[in-house]
Amino acid sequence: MKEYIKNQIKSSYETKQKIYENEALLNIIEEVAKKCVAIYRSGKKTIIAGNGGSAADAQHIAAELVGRYGFDRPSLPSLALTTDTSNLTAIGNDYGYDKVFSRQLEGMGLEGDIFIGISTSGNSVNIINAFESAKEKGIMTVALTGRDGGKMAQMADIAIVVPSNDTPRIQESHILIGHILCDIIEKEIFADGVN
Repeated sequence: MKEYIKNQIKSSYETKQKIYENEALLNIIEEVAKKCVAIYRSGKKTIIAGNGGSAADAQHIAAELVGRYGFDRPSLPSLALTTDTSNLTAIGNDYGYDKVFSRQLEGMGLEGDIFIGISTSGNSVNIINAFESAKEKGIMTVALTGRDGGKMAQMADIAIVVPSNDTPRIQESHILIGHILCDIIEKEIFADGVN
C-alpha cells in the first residue's frame, strides 16, 4: 500500500512538472493573471463556476479573493455561482440543470467582468451555456480544463488546459493554478507586485 501511495504522489508532481516545463501554458496562466488584475483595477469582478470537485475549486478560489490569500488587505469581489442553493434548485427546477450558471450570469454578470469556468473534461453543458451568456454580456471567459480542453477550450477567450487525462491530477493542478492566480492578483494590487 505504501508503494501505491508513493505512486499517487509521483503522478501528481509529474503532472505539475509538465505544467512547469510548458512555456506556452505558463504564458497563458500569466495572461489570465494580468487580465484579472486589470479587471479588479477597473472595479469589476471575477465569477467562477464548476460541478462537483470543480464547484469546490470555484468556491475555494472565490473565498481566497473575497477573504485573503497571503496577507491582510481589502476584499476583492468574486462570486462562486455554486453556493446559493435556492438559486441552483429554483433554476434547475424551472429551466433545467444546464441553465444553473447561465441564468445567474444573466442576472449578476456585468460587462468587463471575467467568468472562469472549471471542468476537467471541458465539456460541462452548464459551463458551456454560461460561456454563451457571458459572451452576450461582454464578459471575458476563461476555461480551466484538462484532457484536450473540450468544447470549452474552443469557446473561451482564454483556455488553461492541464496536460493530463486523469481527473484527480487535473483537479489538483486546477487548485494550484487558482492559488497562483490569487497570489499574483493580491500582490499586484495590494503589495509591490510579483518579482
